Amino acid sequence: MGEYTCSTEQIAQAVRTYDGVRRKSEIGAMVRDLQIDSQAVVASFGEDAAVIKNGSDALLLAADGIWSKLMDADPYWAGYCAVLVNIHDIAAMGGKPLAMVDVFSISNDTIKKQVIAGMHDASRQFGVPIVGGHLHPDTPYSVIDVAILGIAPLDNIIYSNTACSGDNVLIAIDLKGRVHPSCVLNWDSATLRTAEEVRSQIRIMEEIGSRKLVTAGKDISNPGIIGTLGMLLEVSGKGADIDLTAVPHPDLDEYKITFDHWLRMYPGMGFVLTAKREHVGTIVSLFHQCDMTVCSIGTVNDSGELRIHNNNSSALVFDFSKNGGVMHLGTYP
Repeated sequence: MGEYTCSTEQIAQAVRTYDGVRRKSEIGAMVRDLQIDSQAVVASFGEDAAVIKNGSDALLLAADGIWSKLMDADPYWAGYCAVLVNIHDIAAMGGKPLAMVDVFSISNDTIKKQVIAGMHDASRQFGVPIVGGHLHPDTPYSVIDVAILGIAPLDNIIYSNTACSGDNVLIAIDLKGRVHPSCVLNWDSATLRTAEEVRSQIRIMEEIGSRKLVTAGKDISNPGIIGTLGMLLEVSGKGADIDLTAVPHPDLDEYKITFDHWLRMYPGMGFVLTAKREHVGTIVSLFHQCDMTVCSIGTVNDSGELRIHNNNSSALVFDFSKNGGVMHLGTYP
């Protein structure tokens, strides 16, 4: 297959300049303006969900807005994804999603009906109810934002900032899907799965957290596989060497996409994890039980650089000590 049509440097440049990565750079400045310390808050900015101590448990609180490009392309899919991405944020932390609320601004009834249908179908499929929110029924634009509440034992939380040098970098993705017909940068497996299948995929992350099998994790979001890994390494103060030939992917020729395109796609059901070598086999086995593909694609190190390798060539994607990484949180030492 001719998946490596670009050089490693071209792939690195494609990841760095991708809008899904570049738009994350505004986060750091906003965090510095908003952050207020609280004894109850164990973790906040830089994580997929805030961790709020509640006795021996943790409440997990997250929110996501849907990119306007997706709303323009397919309001139903935007509504579905508004639910999907929030559930993934809780799952990535090793938590159980409990309920969601939404803020919905709409410009016409057709868009309203399509977005609500997408939200309803995803909520029912994953078994996580939408219990309230706020509606703006007369705006000149259409936007859907959702917030979610989850829960997990405090000791079972999977954080983003705890990757360790020497860890294996794992990518877990449901490859049995399709390029979404309305958005070529979205991979869709969830709508093709039964409710029990998607719920079991989410529960695997709870089990991984309870068994302390990973050192860090994130759900793969708009920045794609390499961009999301960059976010994890940035908050962990680490670097990594990644073997591009080990990255799991579908048959690229069948779906008429290039490898650099795949790296930038939102994969639907996907996680990037770091783990000790002795736990890799168990993690692979758990994900295989719910029909997801898991591959070890590299190793975490102390370099502060994310480098990609393909046979005899390599390229620097992010230097966290110089260019601020993905989110520009200023967390790298």
